[in-house]
Amino acid sequence: MNPDTLLASLSPSRQLLVAYSGGLDSTVLLHQLVLLRRAHPNLTLRAIHIHHGLSQNADAWAAHCRAQCEAWQVPLEVVNVTLAQEGGGIEARAREARYQALAARLQADEALVTAQHLDDQCETFLLALKRGSGPAGLAAMPAAMPFAAGRLVRPLLDVPRQTLAEWAQAHALTWIEDESNQSRRFDRNFLRLDVLPLLKARWPHFADMVARSAALCAEQEQLLDELLDAELRTLIGEHGTLAIAPMTGMSDARRGALLRRWFAWHRAPMPSRAALARLWQEVALSREDAAPSLQFGDYRVRRYKAALWWVKNLPPVERDSIPWPAPYAPLTLPGGVLVCGEGPQRVRAPRAGEAVSIRYRAPGTLHIVGRERGRSLKKLWQECGVPPWEREVTPLLYYGEQPIAAVGVFVTREGQAVDEPGWLIGWRRGDGT
Repeated sequence: MNPDTLLASLSPSRQLLVAYSGGLDSTVLLHQLVLLRRAHPNLTLRAIHIHHGLSQNADAWAAHCRAQCEAWQVPLEVVNVTLAQEGGGIEARAREARYQALAARLQADEALVTAQHLDDQCETFLLALKRGSGPAGLAAMPAAMPFAAGRLVRPLLDVPRQTLAEWAQAHALTWIEDESNQSRRFDRNFLRLDVLPLLKARWPHFADMVARSAALCAEQEQLLDELLDAELRTLIGEHGTLAIAPMTGMSDARRGALLRRWFAWHRAPMPSRAALARLWQEVALSREDAAPSLQFGDYRVRRYKAALWWVKNLPPVERDSIPWPAPYAPLTLPGGVLVCGEGPQRVRAPRAGEAVSIRYRAPGTLHIVGRERGRSLKKLWQECGVPPWEREVTPLLYYGEQPIAAVGVFVTREGQAVDEPGWLIGWRRGDGT
């Protein structure tokens, strides 16, 4: 790659974190950036190597990367990751663990630079085609995009792998060979080893044409984003909900496009066409008295008050009563973390001899501040607009056998701080709100 072109592809970033596996592609990328740094001393480089532990050679690969980075005077961080036990094939789980580690270590003023090239782009397009993806999936990989605290840049995306191999040979570079790259049980390897060579033999510029098609799909998606953005904003509510009624009269195509962009708004993986159809029929259009939901990974889409809600799956509450002893340190609960000394809710402090606990049920009638008549807990949940799934994990603060507050929702008369010391109670919910 021409140094000026490489520099322009990185703009405006000058602090770079290079994803360095030690393979051919990332070795060439790091080498080119080292050379670029010589001409542009204001360029700051550091590298990161993700140690998946999947190969018996993983430790040797990490040692190779350390030695190479030391020779090129590039600071290197080696990060060990553990793959999730569930969640797709081993490739998908390794990729998820890798990008989580990269996101956690990317600084706000940095760009993460990765070595995907033209052939990778072609493979990504074909894999999306195999899955039956629409334009968003067929757009494949963008050359630059927001990522974690900074941005992700792929400066080699229009460079064929053969060009990278020639560069490595011309500069006598050394790299590692991951033996799993020869296993045809992985779809990407099957394409790389068996399919693409045939296609390129027949049509030498096949990868370039695929990249052009991917770019056209990306342009179409960008245009749809711009055209639908204002409408989507009118549909999204305070808690990231999506209003159902305005979408009932829409065409399936328009409604599907808005639903996909709602998923993107929540940074969720894109659902299939069949999943969107189920979501609309089984959740959005279900009976008014139903409590429908559809799971998408670690989240569920639920319906409540004529809107769709994006809700994180939470572990069930397994104990009827959870003690909260002095000095009342932050208490981790299924729905979040309960804190004393901060937050918007004020209750009276416990009196001498009153044991503090957290429960999730309150029998009988409760009299809360601001209401003349007593209500059952179920009625209060409804009147306060607490969604059913949050009722199951909203902590009830008890002093002895007396309900004091539903944290973040209401305070009982017995829990009101009037002429005695008060507590500030905060609730850091598990979904970050």
